[in-house]
Amino acid sequence: MSRGLWLLLCALLAAALIPLLLGGGELWQRLRAFPPGLLLIMLGMIVLCWNLNALRLRLLLGWRRLGQGRALGVVMATEFAICATPAGAGGPLTLMALLMRHGVRPAQGTAIYAVEQLGDLLVFACALVGILLFGLFNALSSRLDWMLGVSLVLLGGGLALIGLAAWYHRVLLRFSGYMLARLGVSWRRRLRWGRRVLGFRNALRDSLHLPRRILFAVFLLTLAHWLLRYSVLYLTLRGLGSALPWAWTFLIQVLALGAGQLSLLPGGAGSAELASVALLTPMVGKSSAAAAILIWRAVTYYFYLIAGAPLFLHLAGRPLLRRLVRFRQP
Repeated sequence: MSRGLWLLLCALLAAALIPLLLGGGELWQRLRAFPPGLLLIMLGMIVLCWNLNALRLRLLLGWRRLGQGRALGVVMATEFAICATPAGAGGPLTLMALLMRHGVRPAQGTAIYAVEQLGDLLVFACALVGILLFGLFNALSSRLDWMLGVSLVLLGGGLALIGLAAWYHRVLLRFSGYMLARLGVSWRRRLRWGRRVLGFRNALRDSLHLPRRILFAVFLLTLAHWLLRYSVLYLTLRGLGSALPWAWTFLIQVLALGAGQLSLLPGGAGSAELASVALLTPMVGKSSAAAAILIWRAVTYYFYLIAGAPLFLHLAGRPLLRRLVRFRQP
């Protein structure tokens, strides 16, 4: 078994053990008391999220290029790759490989993934600004206020860096070519990489120059997706009898999943749970926090792996899976 697959299994085991050890004997009582109907509603929300992302993909590709069923399969397989690889690095590779089978150039597939990520960042920026306005009229704890400020600074800085990179991309290309030459990379390879980067730039520009009504529809679909997905923790806490304001649960998820991405573990498994434990426990107690984290991650992480794995194997095949989880030996 490859090192990548062992890493995924160890991360999943660590992610499951954290809430189990935290909750103790009261955890099972909390889980048994959780309404099964509410759990089915939350799973249905995730299925709806996948369909919204499939509609977004169809809009970016051209409405008739993919059917809804095929686009849904591509989205679920891509989400599986994001959850199963460190920092979600397998997501763009999977999307590009699956779209190539429908006649989409690699540069265009990568550009579509970049547009989707930009839309996600814009939604998070708008949401954090909304939470900031909410905090001006509702007393937030000093810790949440500090975390909100840090999140806004980091997200704003990321968007600013993306904007600067886009504005000065020619300077970056020249500098990259100079550095590659200093590192001894042959001019043929530098030329090949330069053509790929320019192809991606042109494809990204074409995607961003789509009609405004299409881009606005893409933004609305992205907004609806994240509102649904980030309502899972809020509904989970309500089902456990420990309701928190939706804005607080949104901020907790942003910080916990951000910590998971920084850990470079598949799906942030383990680190996301630790961060959410630190944020939730002072508000709702150990047993409620443990049960909420276990249910929340089961719906928004394990369900992605379980539902997406068969589609990934059917659409992408085992060779791509081995390529995603394989680590080079030193």
